[in-house]
Amino acid sequence: MNATKLVGKKALSVIHYELIAGLIHTGSCPDRSELSTRLNLSVAEVEGVLSALAELRGVVLHPHACEPWIVHPFSTTPTSHWVEGTSLSWWAPCIWCAFGISTLVGGQTRIHTRMGGEAEPLVIHVVNGHPVGLEDVLVHFAIPPVRAWDNVHQHCSMVLPFHSHEGIVSWCERHKLPRGEQVPLTQVAKLAQAWYGGHGDVNWHKWTSDEARQIFQRSGLVSAFWSLGTGVF
Repeated sequence: MNATKLVGKKALSVIHYELIAGLIHTGSCPDRSELSTRLNLSVAEVEGVLSALAELRGVVLHPHACEPWIVHPFSTTPTSHWVEGTSLSWWAPCIWCAFGISTLVGGQTRIHTRMGGEAEPLVIHVVNGHPVGLEDVLVHFAIPPVRAWDNVHQHCSMVLPFHSHEGIVSWCERHKLPRGEQVPLTQVAKLAQAWYGGHGDVNWHKWTSDEARQIFQRSGLVSAFWSLGTGVF
């Protein structure tokens, strides 16, 4: 690709597409050098686009290097959420993201996680983004989405599955962590399908707050907890 043609919003979409496609098809994220070769750009040009994507909250870069750390719904380093495909597997920042990966890769996957991020393992069988069974499992969002990017790592780390409302209350009290909103596992899967279903598109763009609000509403998330401000989310 000619570097002079890869500018502005197109550059953001193309680089984001290459990151997501690389993760889906190889199980790992292309680095700056790979992107430079594939797109006929200099490493400095790639770094400029990655930095712009990070400012837009389209990726999270490592604090010490201009390399992707999180490309939602994927994490490039280990987490407690592991999505097992038929031939490849991936880390997800949270259970919401794990369903996003299952949606993007399609087919049959298994999400390996732990109840409340603690000792009890949970394996969720998923077909094309839809969980099979486990209708009684709840997912707790501790931090409202409008505050997610105050510390996105903290936000994602506390989007976790639980057996019951009582278990969530006990967990929050025990760890002195905020109690937010609980959502049925099947509803979180529906949210992930709407939120991440287009993340592998070459014309991807970052959701505006209005678009994000509409996705929440279509997914049945209508309480004040899901209220958003303006700009991009």
